[in-house]
Amino acid sequence: MPLQEITEQQLRQRLHAMQGTEAVLFYTPLCGTCKLAERMLEVIQATSAALPLYKLNIHFAPELRSEWQIASVPCLVVLERQDIRAKVYALHSVDYIYHLLKQSSAGE
Repeated sequence: MPLQEITEQQLRQRLHAMQGTEAVLFYTPLCGTCKLAERMLEVIQATSAALPLYKLNIHFAPELRSEWQIASVPCLVVLERQDIRAKVYALHSVDYIYHLLKQSSAGE
């Protein structure tokens, strides 16, 4: 199942209503590493309902890119109750991401 695409405006709206932990993958369409990161997140999403996962094209999120100081893509941002809990640039493996997300959702 593909990750749900979200816009900068939609993400800002979600932030105001966010109660738990969610994660957003910042990516660019032509980035091969981003495609790999997205595929790994899709595997995690298909095998567990750990937490809501979204993707956001960084080209269409200039304000958040600047505000959150996103240095490169792919960047997985783990959010908890409107705050950034983690920014991960090196998504080593499905197992690594799964444990990161599981740890984040358990910390609620």
